[in-house]
Amino acid sequence: MGSDCLFCRIVAGEIPATVLRETPTTLAFRDISPQAPVHVMVIPKEHYADVATLAQGDPALAGEVLATAAAVAEDEGLLGDGFRLIFNTGTYGGQEVFHAHAHLLGGAPLGPMLTRTVA
Repeated sequence: MGSDCLFCRIVAGEIPATVLRETPTTLAFRDISPQAPVHVMVIPKEHYADVATLAQGDPALAGEVLATAAAVAEDEGLLGDGFRLIFNTGTYGGQEVFHAHAHLLGGAPLGPMLTRTVA
């Protein structure tokens, strides 16, 4: 992807990140604006615009992203009390960075999935 993709630039080492786990195909790093005590971004190193494109284009890589998220959850001590794994996809889904990524959230009760009722 071009130099305008934030996560591609993190993968390339152009932008610093607090990396928690790296595999040949995935990268997990702390979110710079955490929404929970533990907030980690888990991404494929290869650029896919969103999780739907990733799952259709390379299902094995999608599985590797999930495996990395599970390993980080274990490393962060989240398996006992639980965690939330969120893939925002598209504008309506709240996606802000158009490189497939999961938000791994935990470390405290997270409350309801949505803060408002959909009419």
